Amino acid sequence: MEAKNTQDDYRHVKEDLQLLRDDLAKLSRAVADGQKSNISSLRDEIRKESRDALRHARERGDEALNRARDAGSKAYHDVEHKIEERPFLSVVIMFLVGLVVGKLLDR
Repeated sequence: MEAKNTQDDYRHVKEDLQLLRDDLAKLSRAVADGQKSNISSLRDEIRKESRDALRHARERGDEALNRARDAGSKAYHDVEHKIEERPFLSVVIMFLVGLVVGKLLDR
């Protein structure tokens, strides 16, 4: 009778171990699926943040380019206006600037 109890106990332990293995396999699959879902979600979030950052950088770059273009255009028109007001003085100033630059480059 004791041998039968031992065999029954052994069989129960063996069944419990098999159930434990099955539960661990299910748990492993559930964790892996959850991690895949988390990784996919994180990847999507990173892509969205990257697109938003790129869009924001482009907008700021376009704004800076437009400001620089406007400032350059204004400076060009201001110089053009000054030259039109005093053409002779402009020619004399350019001549003197050319002399100074020539002397500096001769050294």
